[in-house]
Amino acid sequence: MTAGALPEAALPEPWSRGAKRGADGAMSVGGVDLRDLAAEQGTPSYVLDEADFRTRARAYRTAFEQAFAAVGSGVDVYYAGKALLTVAVARWAREEGLRVDTASGGELAVALRAGVPGAELGLHGNNKSDAELERALDAGVGRIIVDSLVEIERLADLVASRGGDPAPVMVRVTTGVHAGGHEYISTAHEDQKFGLSVAPGADGAESPALAALRAVLARPELRLLGIHSHIGSQILDPDGFEVAARVVLQLRADLAAATGVLVDEVDLGGGYGIAYLPGEVALDPERIAKDVAGAVDGIAARLGTPLPRFSIEPGRAIVGPAGLTLYTVGTVKPVTVNADDDATFVRTYVSVDGGMSDNIRPALYGARYHAELANRVSDAAPVLARVVGKHCESGDIVVHDVELPGDVQAGDLLAVAATGAYGRSMASNYNLLPRPPVVAVLDGGTRVLVRRETVDDLLALDVG
Repeated sequence: MTAGALPEAALPEPWSRGAKRGADGAMSVGGVDLRDLAAEQGTPSYVLDEADFRTRARAYRTAFEQAFAAVGSGVDVYYAGKALLTVAVARWAREEGLRVDTASGGELAVALRAGVPGAELGLHGNNKSDAELERALDAGVGRIIVDSLVEIERLADLVASRGGDPAPVMVRVTTGVHAGGHEYISTAHEDQKFGLSVAPGADGAESPALAALRAVLARPELRLLGIHSHIGSQILDPDGFEVAARVVLQLRADLAAATGVLVDEVDLGGGYGIAYLPGEVALDPERIAKDVAGAVDGIAARLGTPLPRFSIEPGRAIVGPAGLTLYTVGTVKPVTVNADDDATFVRTYVSVDGGMSDNIRPALYGARYHAELANRVSDAAPVLARVVGKHCESGDIVVHDVELPGDVQAGDLLAVAATGAYGRSMASNYNLLPRPPVVAVLDGGTRVLVRRETVDDLLALDVG
């Protein structure tokens, strides 16, 4: 591919570090002119800035390793594959010193195909199938995060039927900390499907979390590694991590008092927030690492217990800002809207050639994104626009509100920032639209990581 005009100005967050805009108004990422990419790969396309991904992965690993070493502990950083997992992405993560966390048999298969050793993998899931558990055991997965008392017994029975070494497990607990931007992505309050509560049971009975830890210790087919906690997603206030750490370390001390077993590992999960809109500020890896390391050091000292080894699971924080989605504009329609105060205003609906099939998050929980023209400069006055998709749903919104040039027109390229996390991984074939490709950009070149689906692909699945 031939790069376009030389870039002149780097774009601020929420764009990736490799995003720039030339004097002619065209955007480039990783030295690749997005007009050239659209001509070669078509639209919509997921565009992934490889250098930005690697830089963010390295930043999290370095910041947490240094901060936890300073308090006399160690840390493993797992890339949360649910955000976006391809063979190449898994390889990038491992090459930058990260392990990989998977949440299904499919994600596990991709990580294994990428060459990630089983010992460097984790397997999550609140309802793992026997087939998924067997695949994890076959691969020598380094930790299986159990999510219920039933799963503990199922896994132990499965190991017993196969023979071999005990399965390494962590117990996922819910700490009661409600963190994250939306109810659907807050995962540590009690009234939801994940984990086992640390709150006491009925009539003062021991907590489900403590009961689960005891249950693991009672089965010789299982080896208890430690305790796992995840409090939510898109968290911009670090206080939640410190509160959760206090609860988990207390549970660890309670288990030691009750059984004499002081577990060696504690996982504090992920959920580190990013910037989605101009002016938003993402969590800084160095700041959060120092804050959490200092907090756990103080908590352990007050409890009189040595620090365990820790692990964290950033996903969105690494891949989210590294990605954008590139669309072609189709219909542009001004719509007169009646406001609550009986006033009227005009909102311009800008339709693109994708939509909720390639980014369900705005429709699912009102996620907000930012878009800009990617193919040209414009001196036209801005208009209030809503970027919408081509699906047969009124809720098919890509960007709820954004100012775009008033001369936006069919054929323009529109880039939506910070879609690297959960765009492709949550994509569907709604209305039988083929899913877009994932295209990596680096040093002026492109590489297709996941090819574009075709109508033939869709028809091949329909056995008639």
